[in-house]
Amino acid sequence: MDGRRRANLGYYFQPAARRLPEKVAVIDLWGGRERRVSYATLDARLDRVAALTRALGLAPGTRLFVCVGNRVEFLEIFFGAMRAGVAPVPANPRLGAASLAHILADSGAAAAIVDPAANAHATGVVERAGIAPRLSLAPQEGWDDFEAAMAAAPAAFEPPDLPADHPAFLPYTSGSTGKPKGVVLTHAGQLWWLGCRHRLYPVAEETVSLVAVPLFHKNAMGAAIKPNLLAGATLVVMPRFEAKAYLETLSRYRCTHAPGVPTLFILLLQEQDLIRRLDLSAFSSIMVGSAPVHEELVRAMETTFGVRVIQGYGLTEGGPVMFGPPADGRPVPTGSVGVPWPEGEVTLVASDGRAGADYGELWVKNPGVTPGYHNLPAVNRERFQDGFLKTGDVFSRDAAGFYFFRGRVDDMFVCGGENIYPKEVENLLMSHPGVAEACVVAADHGVKGRVPWAAVVAKAGAAVDEAMLKAHCLAHGPAYAHPRRVHVVEAMPLNGVGKIDRAAVKAMLDAWGGHSGA
Repeated sequence: MDGRRRANLGYYFQPAARRLPEKVAVIDLWGGRERRVSYATLDARLDRVAALTRALGLAPGTRLFVCVGNRVEFLEIFFGAMRAGVAPVPANPRLGAASLAHILADSGAAAAIVDPAANAHATGVVERAGIAPRLSLAPQEGWDDFEAAMAAAPAAFEPPDLPADHPAFLPYTSGSTGKPKGVVLTHAGQLWWLGCRHRLYPVAEETVSLVAVPLFHKNAMGAAIKPNLLAGATLVVMPRFEAKAYLETLSRYRCTHAPGVPTLFILLLQEQDLIRRLDLSAFSSIMVGSAPVHEELVRAMETTFGVRVIQGYGLTEGGPVMFGPPADGRPVPTGSVGVPWPEGEVTLVASDGRAGADYGELWVKNPGVTPGYHNLPAVNRERFQDGFLKTGDVFSRDAAGFYFFRGRVDDMFVCGGENIYPKEVENLLMSHPGVAEACVVAADHGVKGRVPWAAVVAKAGAAVDEAMLKAHCLAHGPAYAHPRRVHVVEAMPLNGVGKIDRAAVKAMLDAWGGHSGA
């Protein structure tokens, strides 16, 4: 590749496409049908998307709103726009109209490509904003047809020269603690991270990764899409997660690797009968992250599937943050995210501001970190110091240099003078053999200030109750940390990327506690 292509994230897998043109890059299961897309076809489609953006008059630096589900067209649009220097703004297809409208307005997007089948609100949001040009993946009055526009676009494309700090894309955080925030990620920063990832943890060409989490999310991008396509491996993409269908797909396509959020694997583990019936002999590794990962879940995955479980950690702003198994081959302790990559810097900052502590907030510094949040100068002043990003996540580091996620700074609360991180109480609850999932939040208390309350999901066939689980926590952990109320629920409320929605759990427990007279 020439220098312009090497410096553009949109071309990162072109060497694999030249080396393995006929190999299947993506198996797309959208709409209940199977589409196999070769590397050569995918590469050519990206050039057409780039040419299409140019034909639409979108200059380098223009932002393109993209609301498309888990299908190969998302990858084409996402990376194809980058080839032209256009920055895609990938919106979570599970968001409601208000959040989509905020992202569209805040990003300053000048054009939009949406799939009405993925989100019923997106077309109306774009129309009310008066955005044009606008393209739809399905027939839509007042919209240009995406495939027709692609057919009319030139097949060949020559990329522009872009500065190293040119924005590659503008993702928005989940907004679990407020409105979604735009995060600027650059071509140079993303290519740097991808190069580090490939050198330290190369993916084999034979890898087949099953992806059911939203494609726009860092979990799918960092754990499967980018490293797989760079290596010439294969992606199997499901339109959405459903436990039985996921396991059957894992078996049918002899998938070797699966990234996902903890809830995904918790739901899989409830299907023990199906797991025993299926041939999962090709399955060899799991990457789990994007939310707190409890030690009992890791052990259950290892025991049930007989695979290597890697606990990932990252955040959109961090490029993502870099941890993994050590290069010297030492085993990673259960519950640890591993050691920092050799590239970049990390430090733990104690509550007194002392850097280099063994317990404290994680600060990170590397070329992949965002240069800043979009349109949020006050947040940038608060979150960045001396080139470090303050992650808001609390970690500990053991004597061997392994890091352990302990909780969010924002989630910590004080109970009778003792600091409590919800994850520690959740670990206690999940160490009970009858608990599949747990979420702990703070409730006001007249004497203690705030106390832990918990929602739990029981394992299939298990019977648990509040008294049993309170007694378990008192027997195995500090008394001040035991949950004062425990509510057994059928399922946890989830946000748009499949993580537990703590605000919804808090509202549910507050309502339950009020009705129960707590």
